Amino acid sequence: MLEGLLIGLQTAMSLQNLLMVIAGCLIGTFIGMLPGLGPMSIIAIMIPIAISMGDPSAALILLAGVYYGAIFGGSTSSILLNAPGVAGTVASSFDGYPMAQQGKAGKALTIAAVCSFAGGTIGAILLMIFAPMLSSVALLFHSSEYFALMVVGLSAIAAFAGTGQVAKAMLMTVLGLIMATVGEGSLFSLPRFTGGYMDLQTGFGFITLAMAMFALPEALFLVLKPKEAQSADGEIKDLRITRAEARAIAPVIGRQSIQGFFIGVLPGAGATIASFLGYAVERSLASKEEQAEFGKGSIKGLAAPETANNAACTGSFVPLLTLGIPGSGTTAILLGALLALNVSPGPRLMIDEPQIFWAVIMSMFIGNLVLLILNLPLIPYIAKVLSIPRNFLIPFIFFFTLMGAYIGQNNATELLILVAFGVCATALKFADYPLAPLLIGFILGGILENNFARSMQLYDGVSFIWERPMTLGLLIIAATLIVLPSYRARRARLRMKGVADGD
Repeated sequence: MLEGLLIGLQTAMSLQNLLMVIAGCLIGTFIGMLPGLGPMSIIAIMIPIAISMGDPSAALILLAGVYYGAIFGGSTSSILLNAPGVAGTVASSFDGYPMAQQGKAGKALTIAAVCSFAGGTIGAILLMIFAPMLSSVALLFHSSEYFALMVVGLSAIAAFAGTGQVAKAMLMTVLGLIMATVGEGSLFSLPRFTGGYMDLQTGFGFITLAMAMFALPEALFLVLKPKEAQSADGEIKDLRITRAEARAIAPVIGRQSIQGFFIGVLPGAGATIASFLGYAVERSLASKEEQAEFGKGSIKGLAAPETANNAACTGSFVPLLTLGIPGSGTTAILLGALLALNVSPGPRLMIDEPQIFWAVIMSMFIGNLVLLILNLPLIPYIAKVLSIPRNFLIPFIFFFTLMGAYIGQNNATELLILVAFGVCATALKFADYPLAPLLIGFILGGILENNFARSMQLYDGVSFIWERPMTLGLLIIAATLIVLPSYRARRARLRMKGVADGD
């Protein structure tokens, strides 16, 4: 390993590769800030440029820099405008945007930058240490385990509900699962619930739905209730993280760096699921007083997804480099780029071409440092977006929302879907229904169905549930997560009744 690290450091520190790291981080950060233009789009565009370099190390370093740069920068639009730049930063808007509304935009962006840096750096250390070992562990996860993992994610949905809103959250989750069934099914490649419209054959676009659930209702809310929607003031202040806040988020960073990394290692999981599960876990671990703050501007609620998604982004390189298995749509594009460069990722990559394997890992340390240096000084200027007058900000949100939905699918029908869902989401927001569970149900629903259908075909039924111990164990965890909150609530009611009777 030491020899590999020295080779990787020498390769990554060459002038060309240093420039590639900086360029990738810059491009990724600014693309991540724009709703709809995620890392998949820009990496696909940049593959011809990377291939033309001829140097596989430089090409992969550039594309990897764009990837984690986009995840790093995607939190900006989530925090300032409630318009997630990439899927992995949706959970960052749950508490980041309320902080911005409270006049703490600078602090929120600082926390996001520091947690992203910590998650990416710790993830790179774990990648360096455990990559060879984890490649064999990742092979143990089959379609049945992924199905069970999605059930665990859905069972934690109560973490996204406020007090007394669990029923509403579950209802919105079911609605999200229903929406995920539109389009071609997993068992049969036939369109479902499309109403005969060819444009719906591939289902609803995630970017369109994310914009409709978060950005468009926010713009409409600014129009319908301008006085309530005003932020504290236009002054950017309170950028520093206090010692008390640092002590509060330090354990969150430690836990979510590890959890996010291991979720990223699993092929098909990715940064989005890692951020949602990270948020759910931290809310479950928080005290009752802290739980009440989640969704209203909790620093832990912002730190958890920001740390987890960057750690997962790093972890997704484990199956890509050691097994040749893409862990997400973005790493699938990176796999195509590697093959185009005549590099065969797999168990022998570390042995046959150590300069590529270790150079990518070392470039992650450099890249995360570059991202921190680039972002921290710019925070006061980025946060000034909130000081833009509302009559200019509302068209700005509408423009980027419509542009993001159109570019995501390159289809004008998406604009009609966006407006229809946006109006419905606004009505649900006024009725105090949580919108995050709907989006989570939609994201996990497709993955859950695909893996369930594959498991059914392999085992000719549902026998995989008890024939695979890991699947059964994950489903037991999911059942516990569903039952435990009800059990705790019942115990609390009985305790309160006992106290009342004693008085």
